[in-house]
Amino acid sequence: MSDLTCDARAFVAGAALTLAAACGGSGEPTTDSGRPVGSGGTVVTGRPVVVTVAVDQDHAPISPYIYGTNQDAGASFWTVRRDGGNRTTGYNWETNFSNAGSDYIHNSDLFSLSNAGLPASDASIPGRAVTNTHDKSVAMGAGTIITLQLAGYVAADANGPVSVGETAPSARWVRVAPKKGAPFTVTPDKTDGVVYMDEQVNLFVQRYGGAAAAKGVRWYSLDNEPALWAYTHPRIHPQPVGAAELVNKSVALASAVKAVDPAAEILGPAEYGMSGFYDLQGAPDWPQVKSGFAWYLDYYLDAMKKAEATSGKRLLDVLDAHWYPEARGDHRITDGDATSAADATARMQAPRSLWDASYHENSWIQQALPAFLPLLPRLKQSIAQYYPGTKLAITEYDYGARNTISGGIAQADVLGVFGREGVYLATIWGIGATDQFALAGFQLYRDYDGRRGTFGSTNVRASSADVASLSAYASIDGSDSSVLHLILLNKSSEAIAAKLQLSGGDYSKGDVWGFDGTSARITARAGITSITGNAVDYSVPPLTALHLVLRK
Repeated sequence: MSDLTCDARAFVAGAALTLAAACGGSGEPTTDSGRPVGSGGTVVTGRPVVVTVAVDQDHAPISPYIYGTNQDAGASFWTVRRDGGNRTTGYNWETNFSNAGSDYIHNSDLFSLSNAGLPASDASIPGRAVTNTHDKSVAMGAGTIITLQLAGYVAADANGPVSVGETAPSARWVRVAPKKGAPFTVTPDKTDGVVYMDEQVNLFVQRYGGAAAAKGVRWYSLDNEPALWAYTHPRIHPQPVGAAELVNKSVALASAVKAVDPAAEILGPAEYGMSGFYDLQGAPDWPQVKSGFAWYLDYYLDAMKKAEATSGKRLLDVLDAHWYPEARGDHRITDGDATSAADATARMQAPRSLWDASYHENSWIQQALPAFLPLLPRLKQSIAQYYPGTKLAITEYDYGARNTISGGIAQADVLGVFGREGVYLATIWGIGATDQFALAGFQLYRDYDGRRGTFGSTNVRASSADVASLSAYASIDGSDSSVLHLILLNKSSEAIAAKLQLSGGDYSKGDVWGFDGTSARITARAGITSITGNAVDYSVPPLTALHLVLRK
């Protein structure tokens, strides 16, 4: 997007959220360093909360691709970078023209180049905007998700606003077709009135190799938030998208991509939120095709599975959902003015709606569609029932207040949930260089010690006796249990004495790193010099995120 924040049926076009700084006036307290037991007799303070870690239980791989972004934010620890959002729907890869849609006066221009710091003269280079994105990904060792165009038309010029009278089809637009049906060229004919999607994929294959190659583009997304096309891109697709229409277009485009690069993975439908998941934003034909399906995503998965049976190849590899929480304190937590203490509390609890059936958030979703929360188990249930083997992605999400401690803790919590719950791909939306606390939430997993130290690649069982106050996630590296990584997130305004009870591995000492409300900078905290009987207590100050590294 998603430059939209959408509440039920209401849509507000606008730029990325303006976030409050440092929780000014929010009542979020500052903290001091953690203090362990067994380190020279240091006294542990705080309310006791038991954290049970079973190192030999619940082993499952943590996808390396959950640490992704839609924007660079000046960081180098990203594992995935997505070329997506509203702008991509109208992007013409042959000319690098694109259209802003309702985000900005339906303007057709060269923003896709200028936003990347590229000169207007580069417009003559086919695919320049997207190859530039992928080149940057390759340079940092990350993968790229490329969004392909599905709505039907892309910008024909860079001549400014498109009027209602110039709605497609008109001279302001070029038709999109999934398949060329003729020999490809990396210098396409810009006068033939058609932009071919499979020829764009061929450009990537010729330049980088196929998806299986070291530098290849692995992932292609079937456009962006189609349920909102009539709102975000009414000059391209003025009528609400149909339920069957989206499936038919998806099958045609996915088939064309796979014909060029069989190893590529297809993501869809890249839908914006619950109303899109539920009935495709009131798709006009949904009542006719709904049948026994609980929500649109079931219908979509079932249809894509049937398409595989017909085509002989999988045409949907990853179910792609976007998630902008609707949870509220005094405001919706993703709103720019959501800076009160109640907002901060709601924000730090909101990740529980991803997994915790005992938690009921304050939101219209909880009130109107409670059967679809918590979200991740419900999505996985749909996959298991209608298209087993499909992976799961959240390629846009944001929990707001990214430069406050509540935003940082929420971000760290979400990453822990994604890893434990088996999410395959995840890319945050809108993060910038000034969003220091949210960046710290990533760094806690990707570079906690400033020397590229990372959270482990294999999940192990970790449970907190009070998940409302203290989140806990644990991992090891592969099958090697000699080092145990433990994330502890104190979401409360009081210190917690985390009573760690370990099994399945004998650990003797540990280092601790973390950040808190005083600074987003991750620093070394008091270490653990001895562990007796596989148990240790550790003080976690109020509103603090810690990464414990325990060793045998």
